Amino acid sequence: MNEKKIIVSKTMRYFTIGDVNKADKLLYVLHGYGQLASYFIKSFEKISDSYLIIAPEGMHRFYLNGTSGRVGASWMTKEAREIDIHENTKNLDLLDQHILSKKTFKKKIILGFSQGGATAARWYFSKDKIADNLILWASIFPPDIDKNDFIKWNKNKNYFVMGNQDPFFNKKNRANALQAYQLKHFFIETFEGKHQINLSLLKRILNNIKN
Repeated sequence: MNEKKIIVSKTMRYFTIGDVNKADKLLYVLHGYGQLASYFIKSFEKISDSYLIIAPEGMHRFYLNGTSGRVGASWMTKEAREIDIHENTKNLDLLDQHILSKKTFKKKIILGFSQGGATAARWYFSKDKIADNLILWASIFPPDIDKNDFIKWNKNKNYFVMGNQDPFFNKKNRANALQAYQLKHFFIETFEGKHQINLSLLKRILNNIKN
């Protein structure tokens, strides 16, 4: 058996909140495993009108249970992961170029939640000046990011956020994750809650990095 590849085109779906004419800041929000961007973006509905919020959707959609019913999306699996990593970054670059062709924003922030955090980090550290700030929320920092690229482009105020009752992190894993992000010079924020976006905390973080 021989594996072969062919490059094809595919449509990337994304959802927005905010008035592009009023917004002067751009916030990308990348959903977690099994979520759809259309539902995930609702967590950000009460962010300030000064933000245009964009939620791209992972290119792998699937039924969450069996062969019918609710549908979720994923950024990648362990199968052919190198291809997905490359194409996720390329597709996000194309989306960003499309958005910025319409308007210039004074600030751009990337937020990655859960599985979307790894994709967000890979995109942010793929080259310089992708965005001004990175917020990784309840996610593991991807070990495949080149250490030299991280050191070179980790010049901004970046955050790691985690709920103190997140069921995906036991006590040991939580402590290890917090320590790992501290060593990478991320600002650490925790909140009373589980595997979810805490809007009041997010607003405070955005206020801290708005200038």
